[in-house]
Order: sequence, then C-alpha cells, then structure tokens
Amino acid sequence: MIDQATKILNETFGYPTFRGEQETIINHLINDGDALVLMPTGGGKSLCYQIPAIIRDGVGIIISPLIALMQDQVEAVRENGINAEFLNSSLNSDEAWEVENKLIDGSIDLLYIAPERLFHEYTIDLLKKSKISIFAIDEAHCVSRWGHDFRPDYMKLSLLHEEFPDIPRIACTATADQKTREEIITQLKLDNAKSFISGFDRPNIRYQVRPKKDAKKELLNFITTEYPDKSGIVYCLSRKNVEETASWLNEKNIPALPYHAGMNNEERKNNQNRFLREDGIIIVATIAFGMGIDKPDVRFVAHLNLPKSIEAYYQETGRAGRDGLPSTAWMMYGMQDVVLLRNFIESSDGDEEHKRIERQKLEAILAFCEVTTCRREVLLNYFGDYQEEKCNNCDTCLFPVEQIDQTVNAQKALSCIFRTGQRFGVNYLIDVLAGSENERILRLGHNHVSTYGIGKDLTKVEWRNLYRQLVITGIVNVDPEFNGLSLTPKANPILKGEEKFFLRKQTTKAKKEKKVKASGTTKRRAKEELNLDSDATTIFEHIRACRNELAEKKNIPAYVIFSNATLTYMAEKKPGNKEEMLAISGVGQVKFKKYGKIFINAIQEAIGNIS
Repeated sequence: MIDQATKILNETFGYPTFRGEQETIINHLINDGDALVLMPTGGGKSLCYQIPAIIRDGVGIIISPLIALMQDQVEAVRENGINAEFLNSSLNSDEAWEVENKLIDGSIDLLYIAPERLFHEYTIDLLKKSKISIFAIDEAHCVSRWGHDFRPDYMKLSLLHEEFPDIPRIACTATADQKTREEIITQLKLDNAKSFISGFDRPNIRYQVRPKKDAKKELLNFITTEYPDKSGIVYCLSRKNVEETASWLNEKNIPALPYHAGMNNEERKNNQNRFLREDGIIIVATIAFGMGIDKPDVRFVAHLNLPKSIEAYYQETGRAGRDGLPSTAWMMYGMQDVVLLRNFIESSDGDEEHKRIERQKLEAILAFCEVTTCRREVLLNYFGDYQEEKCNNCDTCLFPVEQIDQTVNAQKALSCIFRTGQRFGVNYLIDVLAGSENERILRLGHNHVSTYGIGKDLTKVEWRNLYRQLVITGIVNVDPEFNGLSLTPKANPILKGEEKFFLRKQTTKAKKEKKVKASGTTKRRAKEELNLDSDATTIFEHIRACRNELAEKKNIPAYVIFSNATLTYMAEKKPGNKEEMLAISGVGQVKFKKYGKIFINAIQEAIGNIS
C-alpha cells in the first residue's frame, strides 16, 4: 500500500518524497486507524487524507467550513487528475442531484461538504447508500468552544463515529494548544486516535511587532519598502477601519480590497476571488477573512490592531508564505487595542469561566508583544513546541531592544508566589506586594509573609506587566482552572541570583524607525524571495506570465496550475524535455500532459530572449 502511496505522490502530485510524518500518517489511515494531525500551514496536511482516500475503496468525505473556497479547493485537486466535487448551498437542485449520483455510484474520489449540510437526515442516508473510504475533518480546531474560529456545527461531528464506526477519521488543524487538542479528541470521540504533532514552526516567516504610532503611514512604509507589488493581508479590528485603510491604500496607488461581514456576499466573493487570482492584490479584512486560504504567495500578513489571542495571531500569520519563501508577519499594537478587546470580553454573553480564559489569552498576546527575547521561541513555547535557541529571524533577534534589569523585582514577584502557597492569581499577589489591608489578606495571614508590602515602589500596572512576562517566558505557570500562579524550574536561577531578568525599555520612534528601515532597504526583496540569479529571474517572470495567462483563460487561481515554488525550480533547472520536467517538484503526470510542453516552450523562449 505504501508503495502505491509513493507512486501517487510522485505521479499525481509531482512530489519526489514525503515530508515529515506524512508517510506514517497515510499508512496509519490506510490500515483503518483514526488520527489527529497537527501540522503547520503549508506543511502538507491535505495529502495525508487525499492519498488514503484515493487508495482505499470508496469516496473520501472532507468536512470543511469553507463554502466560499470549496470550488477553488476542488479545482486544485482536479488539476492533478483527481475526480472531486463539492456539496453545499451554492449548488442548485439539479447540480446537487448530479453530485449525489456520482457519490452513490462511486465515480468520484473526494467530496467536500459543509458541516451543516452533513447533519441533514437526507445527507446521512445518502452517505449510508455510498461506499465511504475515509472522513477528513479539516480545520478541526473549530470544535473548540474557547477557540478563535468556533463553529457550533463542529460540536456535532461525533455523529460520524456513531453512524460510521468502521470508517477511519482524520482531524486536521494547524492551530491547537494542548487544551484545544484535548477538546478535539473529546468532542469528536477520537479517543483511540493516534496523535501526530509535527510542530508549529514556520521558519520562513519573520515576526515583527511595533508599538502603534501612525499605523497607516508605517504600514505604507512597510509595504513599499519590503513588498512592493506583492500580495498581502492586512487585518483590522473594525469594519470601519477596514474600509478606511483599503481606501487610503488605493489613494497611495496600492491596489487594496476590503473584506468584512458587513459587505454583501457577492461583493465579498468578488474581492476574495480577485485576491486569489490576481498578483499584487492586498486584502484588508477583519478576521471574517482567511481560514482555508490556499494562496501560496501571500508575502506578508499585517495586523494594525492586537489580535485577541496567540492562537488567532498564529492562525492569521500562517497565511503568509505557504510556498516556503521568505515572508513577514508584521504587527502594530497599542494600549487602545487592549482596552477595546477587554471591553469586548466583559460585554460578551459568555459566562465568567469563558471570560476568564479570554482574559488570559489577551494577557498572553500582549506579553508576546512586550518580550525582549526571541519571539519565535515564545510563540512556539506557548504551544508546547519548546525551542531553546534564538531564531535570528524576528525583530528581537535581529535588532535587540534596550532592556531594563528587573531581576530584584522579579525575585520579589516570584517569592510572593512561593510565600503565599503558589495558588493565588495576579491581582491578589499584587495586593500582597502593595501591602493592602483587604479582608482576604488579613484572614489568610498573608500580611505576615516576608513579601507583604515590599512592592510599594511599583504601580499595579508595572507589577502586572512584570507578571505577564514571567508567565509568557515560562518562569511562572497559570493554573487553567483556578487562575493561580506557580513557579516552574526556570524560576530557581532567578531567585538564587544566578540569572538576570529584563523587561523592554520603550524606545523612541525615530530610533526604532531607523533600525527597521535599515533592515528593509539593504535587501532586494524579489531576489531574496526567489533566490535566483538574474537569468533565472528573467525566466521565472516569463513563465509566470505564461501561467497567469493560462489561469485567466481557465478562470482558476494561477497557483492551481503551478505554485511560485514550482516555477522557481523550473527557472533554476531549465527543463527541456519530459523527463527533466517530471523531475521538477510539483509536476506530476497529469499536469505534464496539460502544461508540460507549454512551459518547456516558454522556458526556451525566455532563454532565447536572454541570449
């Protein structure tokens, strides 16, 4: 079976070898196993269910929340010669009836279906009349009630286990901390599933975070300096800000389109399609946009406001650089964002437990913005993907910030946690440090501990900032149920004076701008992205124009034909015949039949123009 899987990988998808745990996951599913797969965006999750679905007898059912993108997802697999269809509310009755007949007679390999449609009694009966090879639950983090993309319909997907107990299931996501992974397993009844955790690192993404000043002006400087004429996503917190920012960018001759839930469906769909199918378009959006976007050449994701959690930030920034080429996650944040997000939390309909968790998540993303250490290390540690070495591809690694030695205050904060029994929250600990005489402190006798009243020299805000950094750097743990703080082994060297603890010193605007400009203007972005010499760059541009023309004629996204990464390999290797073209990663037998000769001729044309 695995030999067959390798053959499909080579001939259908055009890839020479499996990556990471893909082969192990595929083999597990082929042999009737259930799986939870966590793999970073662009890591190849879809192959993990597409190949088993093709090999096993029957139709693979892919549950996806992305009705607006299903057509493009289906077009992408069809380009590789796979028979695929989708079934959702965008089809009329005749079109749906035709797909249903194909499902029953087994003439398709993959069927993409929305979760809400799956729960119709009619759909369940339809599936029972069909031969199903596998169920794939994409974007499985949507099951989490505490997550940023919660979909109530996902809570009902345990129905698959109840109605089809013998059909293997795979739940896939790129974003899930330990709590979310546990919730996926519980809600989907994947108790016997094997977990495959491939890590969270996206080494091609550079993380940059800046305090907010003139956000639009700095965004314009970032785009024109770093990524002129490139595709990107700009996230804003409000619909009004989306409209204003898109309009302003257009005034500055940067093609930008708005996207938010207040627009009508047709306008949103048109803007999304233009972004997917045209080069150099920037989409300015609320978080209503983005999940499942397969466009591989998004060169940057910019946040003009603080996201509500690290999970949301990771998911949104993960839409950059799916092709593996250098990309940037750029963010500006201000305290006004924090106030606004806190107001959202407090005014929400959630119960107190939900609000408490949301507050913790907000504190974590704010702490991420304020760190003085490697941002990637902090980001990965948050998800339990521990990294000890600096990445040298984030702003704090490349341009170390000025720091203030806060070792003594950190020792006070840590000692207060210890002296009070390692079970109280931040507000209580700050009251102890401040020498408050509130009833609870007096009743528990914490007015007699050695740390009582030793923190009067700092304000509550300053102590909260310090505790936030102690948590985000892993020196202090937060009890997920009771919110109490406790010490980790990383606290010992600080308490003993063997290690120092630093906080960020606020820098002036002029000094910070100078550093960022220096990092941007010394690079030739296009060359860095492609890593090609001048002749190969000329070939790349010529065959990209050829690809875009083909895509326009077929009315499909250009990357569905070949990704920029595949075009880069072509420009480097300059294949001149079938054997050489099939050796290019991303060129399978089906795509060669459709496009091989066209691109060989285009490469020869470009070489002729160079000479």
